[in-house]
Amino acid sequence: MDESIWTAVRGAREWLDAANGSGDTELTCRILKLTEEAGEVAGAWIGVLGQNPRKGVTHRREDVAAELADVAFTALVAVESLGLDAREVLAACAAKVRARAT
Repeated sequence: MDESIWTAVRGAREWLDAANGSGDTELTCRILKLTEEAGEVAGAWIGVLGQNPRKGVTHRREDVAAELADVAFTALVAVESLGLDAREVLAACAAKVRARAT
């Protein structure tokens, strides 16, 4: 991944720490933020399908992809907020998936 992503992840964690602290309550909020972001993915996909008859088609696949990226970024910030290196945690996850897939 591009180095600017990791810089942005760490910068977001530092910004949140400065604004809100880094205690367990704040960490809980950062982890719960993933649920909020995942809900936005679901809403966007419903919008792609036009599943809500009152609204019709309201989103594009690109909107869903952007929401999924928000989930991924939020997760990486949460990992960093646990005091871990998100790059290392993600690399370990990828290695585990690769091992299962082969």
